[in-house]
Amino acid sequence: MSLKVAVVFGGKSTEHEISIISAIQAIGYINREKYEVIPVYATKNTDFYVGEVVDKIEEYTNIPALLKKSTQVVWIKEGDKVNLYRFPMKKFGNNVVTSVDVVFPIVHGTNVEDGTLQGYFATMGLPVVGCDVLSSAVGMNKYVMKTVLKDNDIPVLDCKCFTWKDYENIDNIVETVEKNFSYPVIVKPLNLGSSIGISKADNKEKLVEALDLAFEFTKKILVEPAVTKLKEVNCSVLGDYEEAEASEVEEPVNSDEILSFEDKYISGAKGSGAKTGTSGGSKGMASLKRKIPADITDEQRTKIRTMAVEAFKVLGCSGVSRIDFMIDESNGNIYLNEINTIPGSLSFYLWEPLGKKYANLLDDMIQLALKADREANKMVYTFESNVLEGIHLGGGSKGSKM
Repeated sequence: MSLKVAVVFGGKSTEHEISIISAIQAIGYINREKYEVIPVYATKNTDFYVGEVVDKIEEYTNIPALLKKSTQVVWIKEGDKVNLYRFPMKKFGNNVVTSVDVVFPIVHGTNVEDGTLQGYFATMGLPVVGCDVLSSAVGMNKYVMKTVLKDNDIPVLDCKCFTWKDYENIDNIVETVEKNFSYPVIVKPLNLGSSIGISKADNKEKLVEALDLAFEFTKKILVEPAVTKLKEVNCSVLGDYEEAEASEVEEPVNSDEILSFEDKYISGAKGSGAKTGTSGGSKGMASLKRKIPADITDEQRTKIRTMAVEAFKVLGCSGVSRIDFMIDESNGNIYLNEINTIPGSLSFYLWEPLGKKYANLLDDMIQLALKADREANKMVYTFESNVLEGIHLGGGSKGSKM
């Protein structure tokens, strides 16, 4: 019997549409001889839907119509099993749509990639492909990520973190930034991806504009010095805490000083149908203009690939992540910029140059999730205790101290 893999995508995120592209692309490559694939679309209200058209990219031009053709479901744990139930349930007949053995979240951004969705499935005891709750949360929070990496001697740029409360006195933010950094600086939301809300400021006026933009998307932001002679390179890592390997290194080709959302997902997307049989539309990060391998020295390539694996393990990642680096061409310094714990297109294009096909990459990711689940099942989470015996709580609604 084939293992039932629920590929979950969408969700309440600014990167909702990108998730749809990445997931439907991956669904077309999962080995159907080994796995039964259950596409599960999560709306922006986090309602879950399954059905025959959920994995058809062309249907997403009219989502209300797609939902009418699909079945809303809820996740219910019953003993050792997790089932998807029709919702609302019918009074008579079987409401179980299918059971699920493994969840494969292909989601991007806040509320889904940041550990929220992973935690939801973990409470049901479902094996989850990719990073666990902690590594997902740390990877999404750029400030925490920098702190952990810095403590492990992995080079990152210094930064300052500001909140909505700080934003009430924007002059203080500007003063702090100007006291610590020289212009230009980069302003970015603390917990978003796909370059959303990121901008560069080379003077006070531009800094205020950049802060206004970033705070539209999040309640916490980072400001860090800009690398003026910048070369961006990316490297993917596959594995877990025990063993991990690095992919080829790429160099994205951006149309501006900062790789934008449009650079990543819109430019070059026309006529790039995925394996799923669509006639057009973006192939996600796979459609981005890039140099593979990157135009860097052998020494730089080795250092970046080594640093990528070290960071992956330090952050406790699993599955596939993409780690983005910055090279300061004025002095040759290399900085880790950020990690994408569920990268666009799952970075399959970085593995193909090394001979690993997309189907094999997906298979490796699923097997790593099963391995993690086997290890988790060996651990003790409960033990018998008589701590509740003889306990009497009094004092009315206020209770009493033990």
